[in-house]
Parts: sequence; structure tokens; C-alpha cells
Amino acid sequence: MSDQGDSTNLEPSVHTHHIVAGEESYLHRVSQHRIAPPAVTGNDLAADLIDQAFLSYNAGRLREVCRVFSRKMLEPDCTVGVSISGALTPAGLGMSALIPLIRAGFIDWIVSTGANLYHDTHYALDLPLHQSRPNLDDFALRENAIIRIYDIVFDYKTLLDTDSFYRELIRNDVFAKSMGTAEFHYEVGRYLHARSAKLGQRANSLLAAAYEAGVPIYTSSPGDSSIGMNLAALTFLDSKLQIDTLRDVNETASIVYKAKRDNGKSGVLILGGGSPKNFILQTEPQIQEVLGLAEAGHDYFLQITDARPDTGGLSGATATEAMTWGKVDPEKLPDSVTCYTDSTIALPLLTAYALARREPRPLRRLYDAREASYHELRQLYLARLDEEGKAAATAVVP
Repeated sequence: MSDQGDSTNLEPSVHTHHIVAGEESYLHRVSQHRIAPPAVTGNDLAADLIDQAFLSYNAGRLREVCRVFSRKMLEPDCTVGVSISGALTPAGLGMSALIPLIRAGFIDWIVSTGANLYHDTHYALDLPLHQSRPNLDDFALRENAIIRIYDIVFDYKTLLDTDSFYRELIRNDVFAKSMGTAEFHYEVGRYLHARSAKLGQRANSLLAAAYEAGVPIYTSSPGDSSIGMNLAALTFLDSKLQIDTLRDVNETASIVYKAKRDNGKSGVLILGGGSPKNFILQTEPQIQEVLGLAEAGHDYFLQITDARPDTGGLSGATATEAMTWGKVDPEKLPDSVTCYTDSTIALPLLTAYALARREPRPLRRLYDAREASYHELRQLYLARLDEEGKAAATAVVP
């Protein structure tokens, strides 16, 4: 008799019944849904495709990012911050994804690399960038004054013209003072928005769209881009502009603290990693650790990255690791998702999903409220120091 033989006709023992029942019960507890997707038809909406076919592995994580973002972070009580690293605007993602999210009220404040804002300015000035391929002859490109960002190419003159624009703009009296990066970008956006209006066009610039919507944009390392390089060159001349990076630290913390203090929530969508990721997350340690004010951490942490966590770098650090620093609320970890993929793949899909699943939200216009929230945080910090001083004085033995 073979091993299979007539065993299929045997009644399982009572003990076997218990094992099977136990396994089924536990399976049901860990299961979300049975995998049985409908066939892709070719007529599917992106949002439906994500819900129905993005079931497992990083496709499954992207679906979770889309759902947490749309169902929870876009609730009226949640303030949404987005960090941007990697060359997203040169690839057109400012126009295709970020601007639609801003105009729908789905992004309330931003931390970006300076490079993304510099290259965004090319589009505002109608300086074209072109699709190409990655395996070009870079020596030939250099000889022909062509710049390459992987598979994007453009004339070297585009850099020179954009540099010239910034050096000329900064000579305006509005820039003759100390200011944080949000104010700096707001004033640049104001000019770019006015330029588009004069030409009878709707702004295709992230800076201009953020100005229009009152969305503050911060740069965590303002000297680390061509914008910063041009500002530095002007310090050799008569420029009175000084970028106040320390104000940015307190301003961004005040945005988060104000959101939570008003019985709301704070959510962060992290595109890539690097300095913008740390800057948007360090708002919570600034509130708790440095200013000594009671807080628990961001409520939602959604990250799209291609960086591994095991190398110890910040770009790949997980939500649970961030939680140990006070950056993420420990009770909200189930709503934290990391999807390991390229932002240029995930962001257009996330944008399509959110616009299909949620109605637009009223604009928060956090730029307009930033002074008030900044001074409120300052007063609370000073009040805490005053209370500590009184307590220390009372504790002194005569």
C-alpha cells in the first residue's frame, strides 16, 4: 500500500480535529482577505487596480500607503506634511502629482531638498528638460554642454539662466533681510505665480502652486543646492539676505505642535529619505526632548524609499526605530507603512488613488498662520522655563 493509499477515507482523530481547527482560527486572525483578484481588463481605473491587484509584497505595501493616506491622513483633523528628496521635479512629478495634491488640499506643508525647488524653477521659466536614456556618452554630453540627470537631459544654459534669475530676483528689497526658508520660497513663488498670470497661464511650478495655496515649503539644507550657491555668491556683494535655518526648526515644530494641541493629528508622507526626512520627523523630538513640552509623536508615518534599514542610514530607518526617538506615536504604529520602491513609480499612483477616493479638502493655508503658531510655541516654552525656575527656587533650602 502506498503512503497515500486509503488514508483519504480515514476519519481524522479528535486530536487532529483540534489541530486543524486551531490552525484555521489562527489563519483567520492573521488574514486580511483571501487572495482572489478579478482579472485586469485594460479599462481599470488606477485606484481600482491598486485595490484589486496590488495585493502582496511591495505592491501590497503601496496599497496600504494609499489607503492610510486617503482614509486616515486626509481626514479633516489631520495636518499632512510631505518630505521630498531625490530628483522628483526634474522628472515632472511636481506638475503631474505634487501640484494636484496641493490644489486638492491634500498637502499642508513641505520639506524639500533645494535641488527639487531649483529644478522646479526651470519649468516656471519655460526652460525645457527632455526625456532621454541612461546609457549616453557622458564625455560627449560634456563636450556639447548637455547636463544629464540619469535619463533626463537639458542644456547647460538652463542652469546659467536659472542662476541669473535667482541672482536678479534676490536683489529685490523684499529679500533684504533675515528670513526662514518658508518665507524665502513664498516670495519666490509669488514672483513665479505673477509671471504665469501675466502670460495668461496657470502656474506649472511647485513653488508658485504652494504660494497660491499658502503651503509653506522648507529646505532642511538651504546651502546644499544651486539656489543656496547663488545666495552665497551674493554675500560677496551687497546682499542683506540671511537664511535663518534655526527659525525653520522652531517653525516646523510649531506647525506640528499646533496641529496636535488643537486636538488634531499629524501625518507625514516621506518620499525618499535624506535630510528632508529627518527634518520633518525631528519636529517631535524638538517639541518633547528640547523644548520639554508634552507630546507623543506623529500619528501617521508613510514612507516610500529604496533604502535598506540594515545599513543604519536615516533614509532606510523604519517607523519603529523612529518611535524610539519620539518621532512616531507608539500607539499609532499600526498606521505606519514603509513601501520599498521608487518614488517616481509610487507617487503618481498614490496621487491618482487619493484624487479618486477623496473629495478635496479646504486649504489650511499654514503659511498664513505660521507667525502665530511660532509665537505660541515660544510662549509655551518660556512658560515652562518659568515654572521650572519657580519650582527650583521653592526647592532651595534656606
